[in-house]
Amino acid sequence: MLQIVDQLAPWLGPGQPPFAVATVVAASGSVPRPVGTAMAVRADGAVLGSLSGGCVEGAVHAAALDAIASGASRRETFGYSDDDAFAVGLSCGGTLDVHVQPVFPGDDAARVLVALAAPSDGRGPVAIVRRIDGARRTAVLVDDPAGAGERDVARALRDLVGPASLDAAAAQVVAVLRAGGTATVHAAHGAPQDGAACDEAEPVTLLVETRLPAPRFLVFGANDFAGALVRHVRLLGYRVTLVDAREVFADARRFPEAEVLVEWPDRYLAAEVGAGRVDVRTAVAVLTHDAKFDVPLLRLALDLPLAYVGAMGSRRSHAQRVAALRAEGVTEAALARLRSPIGLDLGAVTPEEVAVSITAELVATRHGRAAVVPLSGTDGPIHADPPSGSPAHHPAAAAAAAPLPEEAS
Repeated sequence: MLQIVDQLAPWLGPGQPPFAVATVVAASGSVPRPVGTAMAVRADGAVLGSLSGGCVEGAVHAAALDAIASGASRRETFGYSDDDAFAVGLSCGGTLDVHVQPVFPGDDAARVLVALAAPSDGRGPVAIVRRIDGARRTAVLVDDPAGAGERDVARALRDLVGPASLDAAAAQVVAVLRAGGTATVHAAHGAPQDGAACDEAEPVTLLVETRLPAPRFLVFGANDFAGALVRHVRLLGYRVTLVDAREVFADARRFPEAEVLVEWPDRYLAAEVGAGRVDVRTAVAVLTHDAKFDVPLLRLALDLPLAYVGAMGSRRSHAQRVAALRAEGVTEAALARLRSPIGLDLGAVTPEEVAVSITAELVATRHGRAAVVPLSGTDGPIHADPPSGSPAHHPAAAAAAAPLPEEAS
């Protein structure tokens, strides 16, 4: 639900009609969207978001209106049917479990959504935990999820979970929060605490969704290729910073989609690392074509657990760059993480085409694809499962460790 919460702000004002939020809480097989994807339907039929790209939206819309009318949450399952693949189901062959929750002005769910949707400059990571097993209580917020301990989480979950299930629920929720992910957790009730009667007849089911700040994409080198790349990666949700030591080229008017800084590249990256503003989701593209910038920067970048490190240049410049990095003591394991020449082999020539090539390699790396071929030439799953324990939309940088074949952009 977190990906549509900002769009829900106009629906949460005084006098607005009720609505329902339909959220994917389980998925198997070939499905178009991951757990946590949400769609909202207002009582007047208006829609925000999408669950499947079209194949179950009509049925979910009807279920949402029914939930608003009844005032009760419900769970629906949509899957492939051999008898009629294009009926209410997923013709792609997967199965989606969807939790549909009505939201009325002033109820618990509305109060949580109002808090999430309220403008908050500099809001850090946040998580929402919802009970989806039909219980009356609905949702709570957890601020600073990565730093929250089990005691903090247990305190927050008291509005959702009774004492007998609290410890088991808190332990599992903390594991999801520390991974920065989205997942459904099931906590069986334990022994009654302090002599209280057992308050849970069945295991508790919670949906945990974590919203992290936008991942960073650091582009070094202010040129036409950087301008095209900035525009493309912004579409993937990155916060983009463009750095160049040459003031005449690092003109913010040339790159309106990026934060533009005049700074020596390796010094800038070192400062950002020291300030804690670089993490395992950060991607780096080096487009300067100048050894005095490239080598010190790549020596530092390849020693960090970044999601992606790529450098532009011909195969000859790549060979010279690698030799210089080896001379600086960079290990073979670190060099294997370098995407150089940067991008996939698409035959790209223009800045816009090269940007597509780099962006495509970035997407492949994000999803752990070690080799990229046309979908029409494969018969495996279209959508990659995220690595276990990693964020659903931003897998851990370990997925990038196996390099793609060296290819020119």
